[in-house]
Amino acid sequence: MMETVYQPCYVDSQLELLIERIYPPRVCIDNDTFKDCTLVKVDSANKHGILLEMVQVLTDLDLVISKSYISSDGGWFMDVFHVTDQLGNKLTDESLIHYIQQALCANRREGSSRTVRTCMGREMLPRHMSSEHAAAEIIGTDRPGLLSEIFAVLVDLGCNITAAVAWTHHKSAASIIYIDEGWNGGAIKDVKRLAHVQEQLENVVGAHNGLGETSSVRLTAPSAGRTHNERRLHQLMYANGDYEQCRCRDDSKICKKSCTRTHVRIESCKEKGYSIINVKSRDRSKLLFDTVCALTDLQYIVFHAAVGSNGTVAYQEYFIRHIGGCILDTEFERNRLSQALVAAIERRASHGVRLELRAQNRMGLLSDLTRIFRENGLSISAINIETNGERVVGSFYVMDASGNDVDRQTVELVIKEIGGSISVVQEPPNWTARASSAREKQGIEVTRIEDKPRFSLGNLLWSQLERLSSNFGSIRS
Repeated sequence: MMETVYQPCYVDSQLELLIERIYPPRVCIDNDTFKDCTLVKVDSANKHGILLEMVQVLTDLDLVISKSYISSDGGWFMDVFHVTDQLGNKLTDESLIHYIQQALCANRREGSSRTVRTCMGREMLPRHMSSEHAAAEIIGTDRPGLLSEIFAVLVDLGCNITAAVAWTHHKSAASIIYIDEGWNGGAIKDVKRLAHVQEQLENVVGAHNGLGETSSVRLTAPSAGRTHNERRLHQLMYANGDYEQCRCRDDSKICKKSCTRTHVRIESCKEKGYSIINVKSRDRSKLLFDTVCALTDLQYIVFHAAVGSNGTVAYQEYFIRHIGGCILDTEFERNRLSQALVAAIERRASHGVRLELRAQNRMGLLSDLTRIFRENGLSISAINIETNGERVVGSFYVMDASGNDVDRQTVELVIKEIGGSISVVQEPPNWTARASSAREKQGIEVTRIEDKPRFSLGNLLWSQLERLSSNFGSIRS
């Protein structure tokens, strides 16, 4: 049982809202302190989940958080993010800076009413846009061709897919698919219509369930206040128990410095009333979001934290308590949280060949694409597709039906069959760095991504983490 060492002060939600209006968040965008990054400094009245909100705003803009220092003891939250865009540049676009300030300030729950384009060319639409479509949340056992079957059923039912995101991890598959009534048919709001579509999806997802395997489909009408897509995928995966298969590696065990497997160590600091979490893993984009997401949804409060990296290895240290004021005092609780953190970090890890899609949108496009993948023996390990007007953009990660890297020839045949709307942007290590002559003739763009992450979180010395361990005051960059 967790030991209570601190009695939290619970604040009425209306009073919390009043405090936030009186003392709105202060956001400072600093481009003068460092030559190689922009500092985003946030001071705000503290509340549960505020750290995740801040990180979510920045990562949704395709920004790289190279370091972060966090302190939230008492009723105030202070955070410093070291940020660049995906190309390693400082933030100088005034429209982007304004968007960040507006999104992080007092009206952040409504988000910005303006659109902004990220450095990767992706347009950030107002947050309410995602609430204009019916949403199908699907969780089940992963198998080759599952998404293809789901998309085919939706097309047969006259549904137009406006966006789709899906992850696979440890034989589990979770997806969120947004749909409309036909082409330009508007939102699906009829209860009977939604129930019929849900029933057909349930038949497809559960058709091949084995002994002990379960699946779930939940179709909801357009509504405001939906959970962030990637956070919701984490929740669906956790609810399906994918974390139970994760092996936790204690960082105190002998490990090579270059090891990029995920290590989690949890210790108790009873005199200060904290549980201390140290996480070491391979550096990648959105790592901070995934970790903070797991802590927040498991009802842990981050009081102090420091995040950074050394080369391709990322280091994270958190000082936490449960929302009820407890620290992790039992082996069971520590092991469960360790498994949850490892799962949160592993779910987004990219496996296979990344194919980027940019095409003219039409009814049944995703059904046709995934059917071609399935017919050529390709299995989708992750997908992130969205539409913007008449265009559809996004990416697939594909492997062979056994979960291994697909060979180059198969990918080239698939691309040839699909046409010029798909290109390879990430190759597995066993592919050669040079494109084949056949691909060059087809004019297909290929970008080689090296084994180490393209954009590192920067270099953070261990001394900075050690300084945090002995200093529980405000954390300064």
